[in-house]
Amino acid sequence: MRGGEGARARPGHGGAGERDGGAPGPGTVPPQGRGAADAPAVPPAGHPDAPLLTLLGLDEAEDAVYRLLVDRPDCEPEALQGPLSGPLVARALESLVERGLASAGRPDTDGSVRYRAASPVLALGSLLESRRAALRQVESFVGDLTERHRSAQAHASGVPVEVLTGPAAIRRRLLTMQRQAVNEVCTLVPTRHAPAVLSYEDNHTEADEELMRRGVTVRSVVEREGLERPETAAVLASCVALGQHISVTDRLPIKLVIVDRRVALLPLNPERETEPVALVVHRTGLLTALCSLFEEHFEKGWRLSGSGDGREATPAGTDRDIVALLHVGLTDAAIARQLGMGHRTVQRRLRALMDEVGAATRFQLGWHAAREGWLDGPARTRSTAPEA
Repeated sequence: MRGGEGARARPGHGGAGERDGGAPGPGTVPPQGRGAADAPAVPPAGHPDAPLLTLLGLDEAEDAVYRLLVDRPDCEPEALQGPLSGPLVARALESLVERGLASAGRPDTDGSVRYRAASPVLALGSLLESRRAALRQVESFVGDLTERHRSAQAHASGVPVEVLTGPAAIRRRLLTMQRQAVNEVCTLVPTRHAPAVLSYEDNHTEADEELMRRGVTVRSVVEREGLERPETAAVLASCVALGQHISVTDRLPIKLVIVDRRVALLPLNPERETEPVALVVHRTGLLTALCSLFEEHFEKGWRLSGSGDGREATPAGTDRDIVALLHVGLTDAAIARQLGMGHRTVQRRLRALMDEVGAATRFQLGWHAAREGWLDGPARTRSTAPEA
């Protein structure tokens, strides 16, 4: 043997590093019976034989054995040995059977057991979907962290107004603002026919209930036209039952969300039908003006009320609700949808109320209801200045 030739590493037979006590070289198969020697050789990332199933929670040995079982149905453990030792194959088979990725047949006459791989679609599909769901959660969390980081940077730099572009960024910031609310969330909710970044119904599902659980006050002003929509009317009734303060008015100039009088979000152009752009306004004179705008509309509107306790309302209570909704300006059909009763039932009860109080017109009925205290008055004005 010529000098130095014995020190060369040959694929499959170990290299110089192995004889010197170091780790085996890439692509080598460790000899069996030595500590880490049971570990299979790992192809580099991107290689066709890379252990991709480890991304679904399998270890490298389980990945290798499952691949072999897919190609070799009804296979005995001995036929799966090679780069893997017998004990490692046995442990991998036991784990695959336990996880439903393989099945073991009945022992043959000689006591040997044959194994068969489960269908990859059925066996790995649930693992794949679970990982997808986890990645979606991580993606959402990264988005939240991004918005929190952007908000903190803007606050630290003293930038008075930020610009957000795209529905995803606006939606994330809107939800993040509400999750960080401590005292109060105020919103103007005009009726818009263009697609919303986050609809009133979706926001109720994702944020409103959590806000009320934390004791955050929620005040909203909605347009009367929105109550004509059955789905919106049902959400508003649920909000009132949760304890939110909702005022109804004829017309609102813009959609607006104010959190703790320290930050506000509003669209740059409410009529924009292409990619939406929003402004995030921090503590400035502009924020003071936006708070005043909200308070003005909240004060002018009429408070939406409900029975609140979840029990069937008494006739007097139902009549007061009918008159209150009539006073807000809803049609008989909209009142019927809001209260879950028939159109003719509403008309019949209104006629009965008019007869009872001696009113010849609905206007006279409204005057009597206001005089007798059947109606909630306008919302009281609160301070419009942002907190220092």
